[in-house]
Amino acid sequence: MGSSIDAVRGMRDVLPADMAPQTAIATSIERTLAAYGYEPVDLPIIEQRDLYLRKLGEELVGKVYEFSFNGRELALRPEWTASVLRAYVGRMQDQPLPLRLRYAGPVFRNERPQRATFRQFTQIGIELIGGPPPRADAECLALACEGLLAAGVPRFTVRIGHIGLIRSLLAALGLSERTQGTLIWSLERLREQGIAAVQSKLDTHPATMPVDPALLDGIDDPQAEALLLHALREIGVNLRFGTRPPEAIVGRLVRKLRRGESQAQVEQALELLDQLCRIEGGPEIALPAAEVLLHPYRVTGLDELRAILLLAVAHGLPTDRIVLDFGLGRGLHYYTGMIFEIYADDGLQLCGGGRYDDLVSALGGRQSTPAVGFAYGLERVVAAVPQERVAPRAPAVLVVATDDDSYPYALEVARGLRGRGYTTMTDVRMRGLAGNLRDAARREIRFVAVVGADERTHGQVYWRDLARREEHRMALVDIPRAGS
Repeated sequence: MGSSIDAVRGMRDVLPADMAPQTAIATSIERTLAAYGYEPVDLPIIEQRDLYLRKLGEELVGKVYEFSFNGRELALRPEWTASVLRAYVGRMQDQPLPLRLRYAGPVFRNERPQRATFRQFTQIGIELIGGPPPRADAECLALACEGLLAAGVPRFTVRIGHIGLIRSLLAALGLSERTQGTLIWSLERLREQGIAAVQSKLDTHPATMPVDPALLDGIDDPQAEALLLHALREIGVNLRFGTRPPEAIVGRLVRKLRRGESQAQVEQALELLDQLCRIEGGPEIALPAAEVLLHPYRVTGLDELRAILLLAVAHGLPTDRIVLDFGLGRGLHYYTGMIFEIYADDGLQLCGGGRYDDLVSALGGRQSTPAVGFAYGLERVVAAVPQERVAPRAPAVLVVATDDDSYPYALEVARGLRGRGYTTMTDVRMRGLAGNLRDAARREIRFVAVVGADERTHGQVYWRDLARREEHRMALVDIPRAGS
């Protein structure tokens, strides 16, 4: 006998007892998305690796399962948005906008396994392509919440931020786009570890570390890149970030140095971001506080955020579920505007999304196209739904023929019961009545329909309700429909 083979660490087998509630919850969510006009798409699990290198961000790129096959660099899908936008750019740009699409399927990330976090998990989500703010953003927020309510999640909190607002602030301070991006994706670190931790990251990151631009005077870019590459290697700087080659990183650094950027500007930005990240709470508190802090800098985004919130409330989103969080960054680099995450009361993140107006053009689209979307982590939603709120399965029936001649009639009875809404199985092992009754009890099958010569002759079944310990002989048409 061969040795057994276990599932890969971080993956899991979903067996019938777990699959039933997961399927029921997924169905409830997808029904809600469909009710808003979102049409389903299904896309390949395997994509070109380059699709995920353009806008995912270093943190997620480092978790991508990638491999080479027949000279091509491929990857298992780590999230759906890039794939949906790739399909839009390649095959749907001629369709009228807005385009409402929904999806459901597995994604793969080399995450550290923990509660409701697996290396293969299921995302269900939507993309609203061609919908500008604030209306599309408000629809997205409201729909994300409605899907959770339909699934049976009793309580949750929606945390909302705005990447565009922060980028506007950093641009007003004169920071380069590269440094803006580095600071934006350090927001969580800033809030949790403080300014010193972010400054340390900047000081050791080749794209933002301080180097005197005067060193590059009088030499062209190729010479400057070669000089910097040699110098950084000599002092032991790590030049491996995600999958980009060191030459590309140093090339970006040279372009940044040509523009010039003072340490004082970066320090001022960190001080302001530190204050901004501390602003969180209900809109009635957080919005005025942010306005006071940002007023001197003519920042855009606050009015848009206010309009989104007003429309989300008009959709029916309760204000007591909303927390504005100006330190929210998320882990994906393609966001450009409103972003949000939804958490269960125990802190488990259930959903996340936001606006990504530059992704279509980044993936080769004909023109910049506004877009917004979100995704649920299905396994996490399942973990947040109390057992009593999971939609019950259709009642099950085991049809037993007492003799071989009655088996064709048993099949006819089974077809009729399925038409009446019952999950119906027939005995294929010829165990006898006593054995089938024991089997039904062990499998928690509530009903047993017994047919023999008498039942076959009179068009009846002997109906046993094992839960109530009742039994009756009756015509098939007299059996109540499931759920009645």
